[in-house]
Amino acid sequence: MLKVVVIGYGDMFNNAIAGVLDSGAKIVGVLRHDRVKYPRFIRWIKDIINPDTDYNYIKSYNLHEIKVKSANSDAFRKQLLKLNPDIMIVASWSEKLEKATFDMPKTATLNLHPSLLPKYRGPNPYIHVIKNREEKSGVTIHLVDSGLDTGAILDQREVKVLPTDTGKELKAKTTLAARGALCELLQKMSEDVVFPVQQKEDCATYFSNDYDTDINFSKPVEDTIAQIKGIYPWGRTYFYHKGNAIYPNPYRLTVIDSDNSDKKIGEVIATDYNDKSITVVCPEGKLLRMGGVNLYGQYKKFLTKGYIRRTVKVGDILN
Repeated sequence: MLKVVVIGYGDMFNNAIAGVLDSGAKIVGVLRHDRVKYPRFIRWIKDIINPDTDYNYIKSYNLHEIKVKSANSDAFRKQLLKLNPDIMIVASWSEKLEKATFDMPKTATLNLHPSLLPKYRGPNPYIHVIKNREEKSGVTIHLVDSGLDTGAILDQREVKVLPTDTGKELKAKTTLAARGALCELLQKMSEDVVFPVQQKEDCATYFSNDYDTDINFSKPVEDTIAQIKGIYPWGRTYFYHKGNAIYPNPYRLTVIDSDNSDKKIGEVIATDYNDKSITVVCPEGKLLRMGGVNLYGQYKKFLTKGYIRRTVKVGDILN
């Protein structure tokens, strides 16, 4: 039976734990990111008042939690030496692992990356996958080396990217695919030799965690929608009306074909304050109806209906 240590956070971490247990392997230790992220006292209070799914997952399966402040610390390496795992699984992590850490498991350290490597290396690729209007994405299980998402590939699973998907839906599908892929890979590794495949560097792409939050209505409307959908739920995109920032609802975007050659790009052509909707002119004779928009600000959003009713007029220009 393979002995496994899992480190990570969020949906990928939880699905990695489930995938290991599904495979029949034994989890000998877990390290959750809250141990790195929060001071001890704050984390203790958080676990009591508002425990997250990571904490609940660990407790529900009665897993041994490794209590250290860094995956690159001597304390963590001592724990790995004691636990003697065959494999360590990295399932979302903020630290770049040092060689002294990822070399410690007897067989390998594996990373679950939420894209089809070598495309979309780097953190949180969901945003850019949708923004670039890809039709498929997936998860890659690869060996951890000294590079960033550059290690040899052991398995990949594809998922379809639907036009209705935001980053939230794509992440859910990808992390669920990771569970099945990890389960099958660990079963193969316990019974047979798995040969890693080197990544093709000439096909590699990298996108940073930076993203554009300002909407430019002069771009094709499909690109605008992809930008709005990709960034959610980690952030929001904004357009501006008379200096006021307004953010659209990524689930309430409708494209309307119409001849508006006499109108300016970004011009408001219709409003509905009850629906909190604004319809704006986009290139190629298309309109974008944005329903459920809100003024930016903790309290301003409650004033949105009144603002649209009194202030947003047909003919105004959004920028």
